[in-house]
Amino acid sequence: MELFDYKEELKRIPHKPGVYQYFDKNNELIYVGKAKDLRNRVGSYFVNDSQLNSKTRVLVRKINRIAFTIVDTEIDAWLLENNLIKKHKPRYNVMLKDDKTYPWIVIKQEHFPRVFWTRKYIKDGSRYYGPYASVGMMHIILDMIRELFPLRTCNLNLAPENIAKGKYKVCLEYQIGNCKGPCEGYQGEEDYNQNLSDIKDILNGKISVVTNRLKGQMTDAVNGLNFEMAHRLKSKLDKLSNYQSKSTVVSSSITNVDVFNIAADDSYAFVNYLKVAHGVVIQTQTLEMKKRLDESVEELLALAIPEIRSRFKSTSREIIVPFDIHIEEREDLKFTVPKMGEKRNLLDLSYKNVAYFKKERMLQYERLNPEIKTERVLKQMQKDLRMNVLPRHIECFDNSNIQGNFPVSAIVVFKDAKPSKKDYRHFNVKTVIGPNDFATMEEAVFRRYRRLLDEDQSLPQLIIIDGGKGQLGAALKSLKLLGIEKKVTIIGIAKRLEELYYPGDQYPLYLDKKSETLRIIQHLRDEAHRFGITFHRNQRSRKTFVSELENIPGIGKTSVEKLLKLFKSAKRVKEATEDELAKVLNQKQVKALRQYFEG
Repeated sequence: MELFDYKEELKRIPHKPGVYQYFDKNNELIYVGKAKDLRNRVGSYFVNDSQLNSKTRVLVRKINRIAFTIVDTEIDAWLLENNLIKKHKPRYNVMLKDDKTYPWIVIKQEHFPRVFWTRKYIKDGSRYYGPYASVGMMHIILDMIRELFPLRTCNLNLAPENIAKGKYKVCLEYQIGNCKGPCEGYQGEEDYNQNLSDIKDILNGKISVVTNRLKGQMTDAVNGLNFEMAHRLKSKLDKLSNYQSKSTVVSSSITNVDVFNIAADDSYAFVNYLKVAHGVVIQTQTLEMKKRLDESVEELLALAIPEIRSRFKSTSREIIVPFDIHIEEREDLKFTVPKMGEKRNLLDLSYKNVAYFKKERMLQYERLNPEIKTERVLKQMQKDLRMNVLPRHIECFDNSNIQGNFPVSAIVVFKDAKPSKKDYRHFNVKTVIGPNDFATMEEAVFRRYRRLLDEDQSLPQLIIIDGGKGQLGAALKSLKLLGIEKKVTIIGIAKRLEELYYPGDQYPLYLDKKSETLRIIQHLRDEAHRFGITFHRNQRSRKTFVSELENIPGIGKTSVEKLLKLFKSAKRVKEATEDELAKVLNQKQVKALRQYFEG
């Protein structure tokens, strides 16, 4: 029963777009959401309780008050939701983990403007470019600009009256050619500002504009027989071309657009952002998000887009996304879901970035927290093998014999996808005579789970049989006799093509050869085979040696058992001294044993 009458609350909520806020009994804001229809969206939390996941049910039980704000359009609700989440950080909203300050390249508002990078965005009339998610790329751009254009780096006040009074002297930067000396009037503002015009075009992504201008100037220099100038311009062109080749060129027809894509798992989501200007990707960033209520990828992307655009102060009017995020468009903003062409290539590029980032970050998490990897692997196994529960406890059976002699069966146990060697077991087959692999499997499975049931131990979630349909059918027969065939998942793995068989299914399941699920199953199968073969060899060696000892005159079955109990193995019996053998045998028996082995 709710702490408040939600039916009465719903009556006052209109069928309009807006933002809703949930408060707990302490009047603390615990969740913020947006909706195209406020009443329908809020009502869905209470009317469809059976369809909610466990986390959302916990949220609903804590709701004690609902507040809402009506807005004109859904996109206004989208922006307002983002602002409220950033301001209040409600407990049950998605947590945006990346909160660092990004650097900008600034062209200072002053006489002979300086060009440098900063992390402080100050509204003083200066022109800011960025922010840059990659500090390395920002420095590459700055270094290229300084190589192409001589600019001042000092912080002197180069007002015309100060230059006219001769207050300053040129520094080392002038002597080495990095500055043209505006402080002493060697360079005028018009010439300086021409360089700034090219710099602004480069920072805006208009590299082709700059290269075309330089080509025109180089042609004029050649026609004027100014070959020294033409050479300098050619060097600038080469540097620009080298920089452009490092950029991702899309198409000159695509300009000023934002591209977003997303990759998510059960706990985290990652959103990639690409900024495209004049056919070139000039910015890229990936945002990490911690899921709180099992939000859909549509909800997560709708939340991330305004956050990222706000951080990067983007004014792009077109946003390319992988799917419809159900936000009403307006005149100055358009969402595009491309199916093919250059915009689709952009979207694919964004996904490659976010998928790689997700893979690397999850590997990092798993190295620091091995239990995260275990949970991920088990969930993937559950999905791949169509199970209802996580396969935390897995058992695998394998048989060994040589032409029906010395038949044994082995079982290995994995817990949380790792070998649990203390739980390994082997069986000497008692009821099977001759080479009957199916009957051997039937006996081993029956004895194993009869004992677990008798001792009230927990059953495994998954049983793997090393073999095809025949061995699987024999194992299933034993499970049915015990009445547990519906309590566990049982599969068989055939060696030829690594196909998996399910009871009653004539078609096998083929897993990707590189999948972690198949690798774990193969590990189980190989470990069962190794464990079974080792036990089989020991049994065969022991029984062969026992038969051999019993053939020695004067040594009977009782004496043989005493020898093996003391020395543990046939090899140690052969290597034992006469004094050691005398602990078990009389002098006549010791002499007979020595003569037998030495002869």
